[in-house]
Amino acid sequence: MAVEAYRAALAFLQQHQEDYAGAVKGFHWPVLTEFNWALEHFAPLALELEDSPALFWEGGSLSYGGLERWSNQIANFLRAQGVRRGDRILVMLSNLPELWATFLAAIKLGAVTVPATTLLTPDDLRDRFERGGARFAVVEAGEVAKFSGLGGFTRISVGAAEGWVPLEAAQGYSPIFIPDGATQASDPLLLYFTSGTTSKPKLVLHTHASYPVGHLTTLYWIGLQRGDRHWNISSPGWAKHAWSSFFAPLSVGAAVFLFNERFDAKRVLELLVGQEITTLCAPPTVWRMLIQLDLKAFPVKLREAVGAGEPLNPEVIERVRQAWGLTLRDGYGQTETTLQIGNSPGQPVKPGAMGRPMPGYSIALLDPEDREAEEGEISIRLSPRPIGLMAEYAGDPAKTTLALGGEYYRTGDVARRDADGYFWYVGRADDVFKSSDYRISPFELESFLIEHPAVAEAAVVPSPHPERLAVPKAYLTLAPGYTPSRELALEILRYSRENLAPYKRIRRLEFAELPKTISGKIRRVELRGHAAALQRGPHEFWEEDFEELRA
Repeated sequence: MAVEAYRAALAFLQQHQEDYAGAVKGFHWPVLTEFNWALEHFAPLALELEDSPALFWEGGSLSYGGLERWSNQIANFLRAQGVRRGDRILVMLSNLPELWATFLAAIKLGAVTVPATTLLTPDDLRDRFERGGARFAVVEAGEVAKFSGLGGFTRISVGAAEGWVPLEAAQGYSPIFIPDGATQASDPLLLYFTSGTTSKPKLVLHTHASYPVGHLTTLYWIGLQRGDRHWNISSPGWAKHAWSSFFAPLSVGAAVFLFNERFDAKRVLELLVGQEITTLCAPPTVWRMLIQLDLKAFPVKLREAVGAGEPLNPEVIERVRQAWGLTLRDGYGQTETTLQIGNSPGQPVKPGAMGRPMPGYSIALLDPEDREAEEGEISIRLSPRPIGLMAEYAGDPAKTTLALGGEYYRTGDVARRDADGYFWYVGRADDVFKSSDYRISPFELESFLIEHPAVAEAAVVPSPHPERLAVPKAYLTLAPGYTPSRELALEILRYSRENLAPYKRIRRLEFAELPKTISGKIRRVELRGHAAALQRGPHEFWEEDFEELRA
């Protein structure tokens, strides 16, 4: 049976949790034809863990058994509303228990979920319906006004909303669900719109195999165990939420912490202690905010801590180690994939390194001529093809063929590999630039800059220069207690001058809030355009502005 092959692969990785070499050598993706993770794996697991918490929040929890029965009720309710296998359901919910129950119900029905963050605008939603083809929407009552100009879909709300069918009506349906037939492992499961850092969002289609099974690498990287109290600081609507808030913890029997408040670093640290969180996944932006506080004042019970979404800076890793005696581990993947490269539990971590390829992923570094190199674009070998890779870019066969039609899937990210097989992030292929014919890695300079006590976040882009072609310009967000000034600019430029090779030096800087996508990633394309225009801002300083730096 397919579920037995899946569980055997899961058990193998858990048995080799701290044996990276053994895991890589012995792991094989299960061969699947028919598979429905929610029906064949989660349902029996929920029966086994009947009273164990699946979800918990301040003041409450929901057991595995309770979540299983509720999701069955919602599946029967959605079927009564007309949802059929293959139908697309846009789901716009925050971190509410209804999100998990609705997602499980959609999987059981064979419907395709189109995740949507509550930060989307009406124009974003129109794109979701026009290109995503959603025929149903499950939306928080407080967000329904955004849909007022849209039509052609069935409206279901969490909470009372005029003209919308309340999801609460599912309570009147049977807690026993009978599927209408078998689910093919290749059937569509999820349709993600990418965050669009440089262009219009792409439509990434995942299957009943690529995410539920593909995330075996993700849970291996996190190191999740049954009974863990897991917190993934992520907004619903993005791939990372499904990675670390849904499939990884619910595959092993961990409990997921639900948090819906506006981010506040002190509040997060208090909850880590108060809720006795054992495993934490958070984006580097969050980690950079947390280390601005005195971490030692918060006696956490964390066993594992990881970061994903953007590269983890060495300074952040070191600060966490000093405070908690815990190794913060980086991991790398994309909306198009599951976890490809990471630092797995129990392995030596080189601060600043992405880690090594996960079991089941064969990674090459390719130069512009498709030749393998020690530095190049991170590329996945497609023979054999890893299960965790997307099925296609929906509605775009040309882009799909370009991405998946050859020997490799190219990620668009550049890295170098050291003698021990560790990968080191250099930058997006579009972000790496030349200065005086030297290649500049923005990530390397950004990691250097946040070691300065005044700098909370940094983004480095090329700024045109008549002699050097371009010079590194840094956009800096300051740590609490610091304000933009000429004196601080001189201090940071001098810090760069004294600690970096001349070709790497920060020659220009600007104090500014960093523009970000709604998923929290820095929009370097916007910064590159601003720097290229050479229109100096009120808090922008160049080396040549300072007599002290002209020597």
